[in-house]
Amino acid sequence: MKIITTIEEMQSYSSELRANGKSVGFVPTMGALHDGHLSLIRESATNNDITIVSIFVNPTQFAANEDLDKYPRTLERDAELSRANGADIIFAPSADEMYPKSLYVGDGVLDVPFNTACTCSDSGRPMTAPTSCTYVEVHGLTQGLCGKSRPTHFRGVTTVVAKLFNIVQPRRAYFGQKDAQQLAVISKMVADLNIPVEIIPCPIVRESDGLAMSSRNVYLSPAEREQASTLYEALTEAETLIKSGERSAEAVKERLTSILNTANLGIIDYVEIVDFHTLQPIATIKPPTLIALAVKFGNTRLIDNVLI
Repeated sequence: MKIITTIEEMQSYSSELRANGKSVGFVPTMGALHDGHLSLIRESATNNDITIVSIFVNPTQFAANEDLDKYPRTLERDAELSRANGADIIFAPSADEMYPKSLYVGDGVLDVPFNTACTCSDSGRPMTAPTSCTYVEVHGLTQGLCGKSRPTHFRGVTTVVAKLFNIVQPRRAYFGQKDAQQLAVISKMVADLNIPVEIIPCPIVRESDGLAMSSRNVYLSPAEREQASTLYEALTEAETLIKSGERSAEAVKERLTSILNTANLGIIDYVEIVDFHTLQPIATIKPPTLIALAVKFGNTRLIDNVLI
C-alpha cells in the first residue's frame, strides 16, 4: 500500500489512475480508525478499482476550545488497518501541506495561525486571516443541530472536503450516516457546485450495547462509557413510539429527553426532530424524519441519530 503525503504527488497519481480508466473510491477520515471507518473502506474496495483513504486531522473544523491538540493521531496503526480492509493508498498530508503557513498580501508576507478568523477590510485586503481566506460554506443546513453549538465547524468541513475532492479526484466518496448533518451538508455542496463525485452514505456501525462508534469514545471514563449507551436507548424508544402510532414530535422529544436525563454524567446539547431534507424542526412526524441528538460527557461530545 502506498502512502502519499504531498498534494502534488496525490494529484499526479490520481490523474494517472483516471487516465487509465480506473474508478477511484475515497474515504476521508481524521484517523483513529474504528470499525465504522473500516466498513466504509470495505464498501469502497468492493465497488471501485482503487480505494484512497485520507488521514488528516483538519484544524479548520475545530474551535479554539475544542480537542484539536489531543485528537488521537495513530498513522501507523491506521495505515495497517486500512491496508487490511482493502485500501490501496493513504493520503496523509501535514497541516502545513494543506494550509500553507504564510499568506501573501501584496509584496509582504503575513504569518498567521490556522484558526485565526478571516476579516477583510473594505479594500478586500485581509486584516487578519487564516492560512487561506477562501472558504466553502453551505448556508441553511449548517445553522441548526451541531452547527448551533459549533458555528464554524461545517465551514471547516466543507472547505477541507472540497480541497480533498480536488486533490484526490475520486469517482465516489463514502461517508457514515452517524454524521447525518455532515452527510447532508456535503451532499448539498457537491450538488450546488457541480462537483463530479458520487456521495455514498453508509450505515452507522455500533458497539454491542448500541453506542455509535466514534474516535472520541476512547475519551470516556468507564462510568461515562456505561451511561453513554442511553443515547441508543433513547433513539430506540423513539422508534418504538413512532411505530406504535405517535406522530407528535414534541411528545417523542419529551420521551427522548427523559431517557437521556437518566444519565447523570451527561449534559444534553440538543435533541431535535427535523425534516431529513431541510434539517428544519417539524411538529408532525412523517417520512423522512431525522431524530438527532448530542450529549456531552465531561469534555467528550457524542452524537447519534436515527432516520424514520
